[in-house]
Amino acid sequence: MNVLFEVLFLVICYLLGSIPSGLIIGKSFRNVDIRDYGSGNLGATNAVRVLGFGLGALVGLMDIMKGGAAILLAKYVFSNNPVYNTHIPVIIFGIMAVLGHIFPIFAKFRGGNAVATSAGVLLFASYPIFIIGLIAFIITLLITKYVSLASTVVAIMIFISSLIGYIFRDTPTFSGLGFNIYFLITVALLAFFIIWRHIPNYKRLLKGNERRVGDK
Repeated sequence: MNVLFEVLFLVICYLLGSIPSGLIIGKSFRNVDIRDYGSGNLGATNAVRVLGFGLGALVGLMDIMKGGAAILLAKYVFSNNPVYNTHIPVIIFGIMAVLGHIFPIFAKFRGGNAVATSAGVLLFASYPIFIIGLIAFIITLLITKYVSLASTVVAIMIFISSLIGYIFRDTPTFSGLGFNIYFLITVALLAFFIIWRHIPNYKRLLKGNERRVGDK
């Protein structure tokens, strides 16, 4: 029964991630499907370009909350629960939310690029890694004005930081921060998703037609 509950909760986290924030906000406030414009995905960056900064930021916040909610719910349901315990690392439930965001069942499996939802997962699974990723994103964006490059740097930095944390997990600095092999594998998957989903952006960068922040 416990295994069935674990599977059910993994599906619930996927469905949570599948909530198409960009589609909901676009349809509700502008009566548009943002996938028909710009880069064609449901992420916050495309939402900002299609809907404006305010609504786009709302989409980003909702996407972050999806990843964060999956982690918080898993912790609430499984942590120190004698009835419903699990051997599945909590962060794995966050991965399911990210997969839901990328392949949302409620939006014909056409979702976003995984950045915001991954940020939500890291925010509540490992605050230090989230901060490192946020700083890397802001600095790279300020220098290059390319969201795609900033997202790629984030993917690289969160993996390298997690790898360092794992290697030195038994030292006083890193002990107790949860840098186990499951966390490292999960962050590697998050980084992979982010880089993979930005391949079209890399092609546009090579052609010189990738849009910068502020471009019309």
